[in-house]
Amino acid sequence: MKLSVEQSAARWYIREMDLSDGDHLRIFVRLGGSGSVQPGYSLGVMKDIPRDPGIKDVVEGITFYMESDNLWFLEERELIIRFMEQEDDISMDIE
Repeated sequence: MKLSVEQSAARWYIREMDLSDGDHLRIFVRLGGSGSVQPGYSLGVMKDIPRDPGIKDVVEGITFYMESDNLWFLEERELIIRFMEQEDDISMDIE
């Protein structure tokens, strides 16, 4: 199980969320959404302080992480956060 954040995706979050070096972004499971590995659930992102991070990736000075109690969502796969330049948006892919 792994979390990978592309450098361009980290820069997008820094710009869109006005983040500073040393900030933390939590990737969390939320009820609702579609197209994920877990029907009826999707992923959200928020600035937060880690309590029990299960996986993390530090990119551009920002720590992206998922808490241990949310790792069930990935089913032992890798979460890759990518920047989609044409859409100026983020893609969260589970591979």
